[in-house]
Amino acid sequence: MSNEPIALSAALASFDALWSPRIVTHVNDYDVRIAKVEGEHLWHVHDDTDEFFLVLDGELNISLREPAGERTVTLPKGAVFTVPRGTEHKPSAPTGAAILVFEPTGTPTVGDRHEEIPDHVDVTTGHVLTS
Repeated sequence: MSNEPIALSAALASFDALWSPRIVTHVNDYDVRIAKVEGEHLWHVHDDTDEFFLVLDGELNISLREPAGERTVTLPKGAVFTVPRGTEHKPSAPTGAAILVFEPTGTPTVGDRHEEIPDHVDVTTGHVLTS
């Protein structure tokens, strides 16, 4: 882990892959990850941990399946939202976004349980592959 400041803009500029988070630092037993996202991710759930989102650029939608029904929260640049553990959710960014995610080290991007992964989605990261 670096003991120097990290420029998130430079870290984001260092890769182009969508839905493929990069760890920029650690806080205790948590990863601080950044990602570029566009289009839709998978419906998935993290059984044992909350998932914190901060939108660095663009706009992120997070659809949630809750006991009261399904709803979508919209996060503009600068907004934060925490998906509670055990809540099925599906992030999407129709026009693209850059996000920061805070979650326990080793947390899989596709959660503990997820919908069937289509052939055009990387099974290790959950991001959509482009040709």
